[in-house]
Amino acid sequence: MPTNALAQALLQSYVRDGGINHLDGPNLPSQDTVAELARDLIHVLFPGYFEAASLQQQDVAPWLEKKLEKIEQSFCTEVEKCLRFARDPEPVENAARITTHTLAQLIEVRRLVQTDVAAAYTGDPAARSVEEIILAYPCVLVISLQRIAHVLYTQGVPLLPRMFTEFGHERTGIDIHPGARIGAHFFIDHGTGVVIGETAVLGDHVKIYQGVTLGAKSFETDANGEPIKGVKRHPDIEDHVTIYAHATILGGTTRIGAHSVVGANVWLLESIPAHSIAYYQDTNLVVRPRRAKEAALAGADGFDWTI
Repeated sequence: MPTNALAQALLQSYVRDGGINHLDGPNLPSQDTVAELARDLIHVLFPGYFEAASLQQQDVAPWLEKKLEKIEQSFCTEVEKCLRFARDPEPVENAARITTHTLAQLIEVRRLVQTDVAAAYTGDPAARSVEEIILAYPCVLVISLQRIAHVLYTQGVPLLPRMFTEFGHERTGIDIHPGARIGAHFFIDHGTGVVIGETAVLGDHVKIYQGVTLGAKSFETDANGEPIKGVKRHPDIEDHVTIYAHATILGGTTRIGAHSVVGANVWLLESIPAHSIAYYQDTNLVVRPRRAKEAALAGADGFDWTI
């Protein structure tokens, strides 16, 4: 088809089909700018790791000042676009406030990410150094960006939090919604295919392997059959839980008790108590206490230990 004819056909489709047009609306955040912003934030979280040349101690202060100035300007611009999209009545003032608050949280994000790196080092016998983990482990990038995106999410910023986490998803194959609440010392080993939903809550020292899904059973709908937004749909994972490859845990009331282990390929729609292990024996799902001292307490915590 000649170029002019194709252009005319596309213009007609814009008018006829609509739906995926964004014409005459507010300027949306730029994918390229957000990707660059994500990379700059990673540089600030891990100074000296991703520079083209070695970063010396005496050069850190001017390097950081220049980097933060660039980040602040870009961050504020993209947040303002998001607020205008949401019809915020004071997008300029609120964008400045949100940017200031979010960047101030980078200190806490760094503290948490340091625990994640430590968890990866202690949790993977193949890890030879912290440098290897930061440079080469996909979980470091995606968890770091999710923690920043979560700060934006909790302030009600649309679009941008998902754009940050999708940048990490695209790079790593790990899909963590910015709404998920994740404790310290979080480690995703290997990582490919992991999905963590919006309302999932993870405690401290949680370790999961590739292909794990923390998802929803189904979507609640209103009288018109439309999905109800904002309800609790994803499971809670308590402290010191390990979830092995390709396990699927679904539901907003499902809880995995502390110090438990979920075996590979397990499908769970119900809660399991603390200090338990869930695995398949032949085709039957077995949930039992992990050790003898927990076995003595079985039933005392109100759980039925059979599923």
